[in-house]
Amino acid sequence: MSVRVARAAWARDWGAGCRRGASNFPLPPPGAVNVAELLRDATAAEEGPREAAARRRPPGQCSVLLFPGQGSQVVGMGRGLLGYPRVRELYAAARSVLGYDLLELSLHGPQEALDRTVHCQPAVFVASLAAVEKLHHLQPAVIENCVAAAGFSVGEFAALVFAGAMEFSEGLHAVKIRAEAMQEASEAVPSGMLSVLGQPQSKFTFACLEAREHCKTLGIENPVCEVASYLFPDCRVISGHLEALRFLRKNSSKYHFRRTKMLPVSGGFHTRLMEPALEPLAQVLKSVAVKEPLVSVHSNVDGNRYRHPKHIRKLLVQQVVSPVKWEQTMHAVYGRRKGTGFPKTFEVGPGKQLGSILKSCNLQAWRSYGHVEVLEDPEDDGT
Repeated sequence: MSVRVARAAWARDWGAGCRRGASNFPLPPPGAVNVAELLRDATAAEEGPREAAARRRPPGQCSVLLFPGQGSQVVGMGRGLLGYPRVRELYAAARSVLGYDLLELSLHGPQEALDRTVHCQPAVFVASLAAVEKLHHLQPAVIENCVAAAGFSVGEFAALVFAGAMEFSEGLHAVKIRAEAMQEASEAVPSGMLSVLGQPQSKFTFACLEAREHCKTLGIENPVCEVASYLFPDCRVISGHLEALRFLRKNSSKYHFRRTKMLPVSGGFHTRLMEPALEPLAQVLKSVAVKEPLVSVHSNVDGNRYRHPKHIRKLLVQQVVSPVKWEQTMHAVYGRRKGTGFPKTFEVGPGKQLGSILKSCNLQAWRSYGHVEVLEDPEDDGT
C-alpha cells in the first residue's frame, strides 16, 4: 500500500459528504468545517519514488489501526483530543448530522445517557476518528504507512471511513440509523451481553443450550442465548435474554467459567434479537456511496478483508445479527511466517480493550501496540 493511497483515504473522503451540496445528509454550520482539508497535503502529489518505496518497507515500519466498539464509552472521552487541529470542527459536523451536541454529551454525560445505544455508537465512532486526527498530528508516519484497519462492531464503520470506503457524514448517518434501530430492538426484549472468561474445558455451547431450556421453563418463547463475540482463546461474549444470562452467572462453575461480567450495553446484540434493525440499516446503506477501501479492512462476520462495495453493504447488515469474530480477525491481520516482523498497532478511540485482547491473541504483535489517549485534558482547550 502506497503512502499516497493510505493518506488519501483519510484526506479525500472523510469529510466530503459534509460539504457536498447535492448530499441528502445534513450539512455542518456555514464555515464550521471542511474536514477534507484535514490531510489535504497528502493528496497533492502523485505517486513517486518515495511512495513506491513505501510498498517495500519492512513490516516494522507499517501500521495497523484498531477501532473500538460499543461498551468502550466513558464520560470525558474526547477531552484529550480537543487541542488538535480541527477536532472541534469534526464534532460540529457531527452535531449537524445527529441533531444534538455529541461533544457536550461525551465530555459531561451523564453516563446513563452516554451508555444508551442511540448515543454511544455515534459517540465512539466520532471519538475514534478524532483520535486518528490526533495520531496524525503526533505521528504522521503511522497514518502514511497504515496497511490495514479493523473495527469492533460499530468500530467497523469508523475503520471503513478511515479507509475511504465511506464519507464521514454518510457513515455517521448510517451509524445513527443503526443505533436507533438497535436501541428500539433492545427495548422490545429484556436482553443483554455477558463477558465470559473460560478455560479450555469450558462448555459454551452446552451452557447456552441449558440457559435457553431454563428460559422455556419460565415461559419465555423462543429464548435467545448464544455466543455473540469471539474475543480471544477461551473468552467469549454471550448474548441473549437477561434470564438466560442470569442463569449462566449463577451456574458458572458448572460450565467451567472462570469469570463473568455483564457489559454496559442495553441489548442482546449480534443475535437474532436484532433482526428488527436489519431493514433500516439495509435501506440507509443503499443511499451511502460505498467505495472500495484503500487500505485493507477486515469484516467482523468472517475476519476476512472486504473486497468490493456490495460486499461491504451486505456484511455490515449481516454483522448486526452475527457473532463478532474478533479473535479470527486478529489471526487474519497478524498471521505471518515465522521470523517476519509485526506492524505497529494503534488503538484509536476510548479504552484499551482491543489492546488487551490482542495481547491474549498474539503476544508478539502486542509488543508493538500503542493507544491514542482520548481522556486527558489538553492544555488550554477552553473547556
